[in-house]
Amino acid sequence: MKRTIKTLVAAGVVGSTAVVAGAYFGLVNVGADDPHFPAVYAFLSMARDRSIEVRSQDIQVPNLNGEAMIRAGAGNYNSMCIGCHLAPGVAQTELSQALYPAPPNLAKVGVDANPAATFWVIKHGIKATGMPAWGKSMGDQYIWGMVAFLNELPKLNAEQYRALVASSGGHEHGGGETQMHNHEGQHESASVDHHASDSSAVNANADHHGDAAGGADHHSSNTAEPANGADHHAADSSKAKSGAGHHDTGHAHEEKAPVAAPKTHTPADGKEHVHES
Repeated sequence: MKRTIKTLVAAGVVGSTAVVAGAYFGLVNVGADDPHFPAVYAFLSMARDRSIEVRSQDIQVPNLNGEAMIRAGAGNYNSMCIGCHLAPGVAQTELSQALYPAPPNLAKVGVDANPAATFWVIKHGIKATGMPAWGKSMGDQYIWGMVAFLNELPKLNAEQYRALVASSGGHEHGGGETQMHNHEGQHESASVDHHASDSSAVNANADHHGDAAGGADHHSSNTAEPANGADHHAADSSKAKSGAGHHDTGHAHEEKAPVAAPKTHTPADGKEHVHES
């Protein structure tokens, strides 16, 4: 028995040493395009799933059927999650293809029958997977909104998804929002709302600058300024003329007569006396 224990301990030490040596000398490829060995991947997946399950088991799930909550979640999901987790009508994106492990397609799996676990993952993220801890910038009520939306997402088609996102308030989670890149427009079958806004900006610029023939409205206001500005400058010149006398008189006041130096004499007592005139 003792010999067996010693053998196991020795084998453990040798194995640990080999693993550490391999990692130290760079034998472990950490590239995202080089998958784990099946046994390693199975171990990491088990550790991830059990970690989430244990930490989310006491989370109280609120009512997820509120329409306002679902709409708010749709806007945040479309702004923050679609690039990795896709949406109806969005098959793949650059991020979803490049990340390892591959992020789940939430348009198909939704909350996977475990809204508490989904909430925990959104709030705390998952190490070494690319999943951020959104709880650092989002309040719990906004995270629950995303969970409520994900609960409905697999039931939506592309048209219903676009309509729900359009009815939402967009990217909104109580402060710290930043401009997110929407990957939805990368695909012909997906919503064009994101790029429509870009094209609207182009059209708006076209209207702003106009063309050689029809863009006079914008520049006409500028060309009208000199005419109106003539009165302005005339008024300025009038002020300059009227102010000339003021400045002249000002200079006249500034030219003061020289003040005579006081007369002094020193009497016999040694104290100097000053006479004003």
